[in-house]
Amino acid sequence: MDGFFQTGFGDLSWGNIIMLCVGLVFIWLAITKKWEPYELLPIGVGIILANLPGTGLLVQPSEVSGEYGSAGLLGTFIEYGLLRYTILPQLIFLGLGAMTDFGPLLANPKLFLLGAAAQVGIVIAFLGALALGHFGIADFGMNEAASIAIIGGADGPTTIYLTSQLAPELMGITAVAAYSYMAMVALIQPPIIRALTTKKERQICMEAQVREVSKRAKILFPIICTILVILLVPRSAPLVGMFMFGNLLRESGVVERLSNAAQNALINLTTIILMLCIGASMPGEVVMRTETLLVLGLGLVAFACGTAGGVLLGKLMKWISKEPFNPIIGAAGVSAVPMAARVAQHIGQKENPRSFLLMHAMGPNVAGVIGSAVFAGALLSILG
Repeated sequence: MDGFFQTGFGDLSWGNIIMLCVGLVFIWLAITKKWEPYELLPIGVGIILANLPGTGLLVQPSEVSGEYGSAGLLGTFIEYGLLRYTILPQLIFLGLGAMTDFGPLLANPKLFLLGAAAQVGIVIAFLGALALGHFGIADFGMNEAASIAIIGGADGPTTIYLTSQLAPELMGITAVAAYSYMAMVALIQPPIIRALTTKKERQICMEAQVREVSKRAKILFPIICTILVILLVPRSAPLVGMFMFGNLLRESGVVERLSNAAQNALINLTTIILMLCIGASMPGEVVMRTETLLVLGLGLVAFACGTAGGVLLGKLMKWISKEPFNPIIGAAGVSAVPMAARVAQHIGQKENPRSFLLMHAMGPNVAGVIGSAVFAGALLSILG
């Protein structure tokens, strides 16, 4: 019994107790509300495991000594999968590529602009974090500012990949912020969309897909995009390269088993490990700091500004377009796939039951994935 109390209840801090409650809330949201359950459920379990003392699960191979003679399961995943080789985010991008249909984007290439406009949130959050560091409010340098800013891309794997290389001490909170805001897209985006658009604009019906994309175009796009993007931003290669490779598996039509494996077994297994690692990166002593609240606040600002940037460019495109154009789809430029596109569809159909925006919104949605990966590569090129 003495051993139990020495390594159990007696070692629980208030920070641990608060984080245990956070983990339970995440599990509740995943099961009851069905908010991003594939992410929030394992993140919640990871948070709980990270804040139960004396388990040894978080001991990394480089830290093996003394009380724990071997590395823990989560510690091994964190060190080798996240921090040292950043393998897990790249595998996620491979699976995402295999699940992505670029057809709506290729049918209307100008939608690339909406995906680019939504990255303005990254810039604003970057400048905000630098300002907080400059005035001594928080200990944020260039690397920390970049890791916080990328939350605005609303792309969890990209956030993890960049943070692991620039500011690994912020790994847990930036990743959880990115996935939490992705889960709350349906709460965050609608007020911003309604504030920036008129009822008449939200009621606009866009024409059905005007052009069918050929199989050849779908095969050539990932190849050409890989070459051009990596030549321009070489440090984006791990993410963009894997994303486009996964898409080529899908579109080639000759490796169905590989495509199915990437879309199912690979991404499912990687998601389990990655989300557990994210949760396990949030022990109470790391999270219960002023900087944590600032990171969460800046991440929310970044996400909101990204949404606003896409909508405002959508309004401009409406004014200059010869065809009906609903600016709502600009909000889908953040790379929360496919949640942001579904939000655009829901709002559009609520305003006008004859409006079907989902396929149009998927264009900027997948463009946002490419945009955030390229932005992360650019930041790594400058700061890495």
